[in-house]
Amino acid sequence: MRVEWLEDIIAVAETGSFHEAAERRNLTQSAFSRRIQSIEDYVGIALFDRTRKPVQLRPTTKEQHSEIIRLATELRRLITDLQRGDRLSGNKVVVVSQHALTASISPGLIEKFETRNPNAFIRLRSANLDECFGLLLSRQADIALAYRIPGEQHPIATPIIETKAFAMDRLVPVFAAGQKADLDQRMEAGQLPIIAYPGSVFLGNALMGSILTRLPKGVRPMPRVETALTLAALELAAQGIGVAWVPESLSASRTANGEVEDLSESFPSMSLEITGVRLIGPANRSAHLLWTSLPQDLEHSDSSER
Repeated sequence: MRVEWLEDIIAVAETGSFHEAAERRNLTQSAFSRRIQSIEDYVGIALFDRTRKPVQLRPTTKEQHSEIIRLATELRRLITDLQRGDRLSGNKVVVVSQHALTASISPGLIEKFETRNPNAFIRLRSANLDECFGLLLSRQADIALAYRIPGEQHPIATPIIETKAFAMDRLVPVFAAGQKADLDQRMEAGQLPIIAYPGSVFLGNALMGSILTRLPKGVRPMPRVETALTLAALELAAQGIGVAWVPESLSASRTANGEVEDLSESFPSMSLEITGVRLIGPANRSAHLLWTSLPQDLEHSDSSER
């Protein structure tokens, strides 16, 4: 049963006239009559009582009138969804990024790309580093956005992976603005309250291996809270609970409006590369355009690390 046939039956039922139904369906009356006959031949019964004016539905057809309307509506919606899905399939890009990048870099990157490619459809997913690469390798994501420590091997490096560094960021220490004096008092006892990251996440490894090992002599880090979410770490720092090392791209607005203070002059910071990662091989048009829109051959210097 075709959706057009169901709509033909509905048109006759609503107008009570083959002539008016034909006009509604943009057909000549003879063509419409032939189509009604085809429907009845297909079903094997007469659907209309032609002896009455206006034309009436036969009892069996009348009993199913509401079901015919429901089916026509659902089938038309299904066709529309299938057609829309087909249009989107070539334009859809699934991007997965580390949580910190999802909240800072990714929105601006996507906004610029969609401005230039209005037909593109982007699905943005947020995950930790291992999940990002898992989604990429299982082809559930087209492009992954992830941090890399300059000079170190990328967290994922295989012959089937292509990596591009396209921007720089910094991991900076921040604390509640106006509460530095309280922090100094705690440090006089040789203790620095910090917001820690789990050792199983990228920033946890960076904090332990490249930041805390370079604290001023005599200063001992004292974890007050541990969280895997940089947004939570930033908020905890803003409440004065401890110093948090967060990406500068994430903290810049809070620093600018005076909520937190950047303590890079007192404590270590470090550079971070923002990279795009994808599987080598064919990609749909929009995924390819997004990839090529990322800058190439990023120049960076580790001299910015303190």
